[in-house]
Amino acid sequence: MIGLFSEPERLTCSRAGCTVTAGWRIEWRNPKIHAADRVKVWLACDDHRDYLENFLASRDFPVKAIELSPEDAL
Repeated sequence: MIGLFSEPERLTCSRAGCTVTAGWRIEWRNPKIHAADRVKVWLACDDHRDYLENFLASRDFPVKAIELSPEDAL
């Protein structure tokens, strides 16, 4: 949340306990419960991108990783 005299929130990795700024957007969905147009998003730092992608792919979820640009953090 952006407030008076405060810094804007940064995009933080979705891996539990990680506080690193994310560099990746991981789009996924569970085809058993989500329609094709329903996409969920996790954010990932460089260190956790493979972990999060593999976690989702091992469940046969469609997964796509997109590198974030500096403008995405604004």
